[in-house]
Amino acid sequence: MATWQVQEAKARFSELMRGADEAGPQTITVRGRRAAVLLSANDYDRLRSRKPSLTAFMRASPLAGIELTVDRDQTPPRDVDL
Repeated sequence: MATWQVQEAKARFSELMRGADEAGPQTITVRGRRAAVLLSANDYDRLRSRKPSLTAFMRASPLAGIELTVDRDQTPPRDVDL
């Protein structure tokens, strides 16, 4: 991720935007501290997209109709001296 000082980012904004589109997120710093990150529109849209809920994901699974049989161990618990 490239890092730009705020004055450099303002002076070379077109290059900053092009870098975000071609090379990924660009960090902008103010007095040496991270202040902002510029993303391409595609990266932003991907982050903002709605993810399906866990329930919807499980229902869409190819294994959705398979019934599971789970047998529990019926061994009695061991004695512990306290």
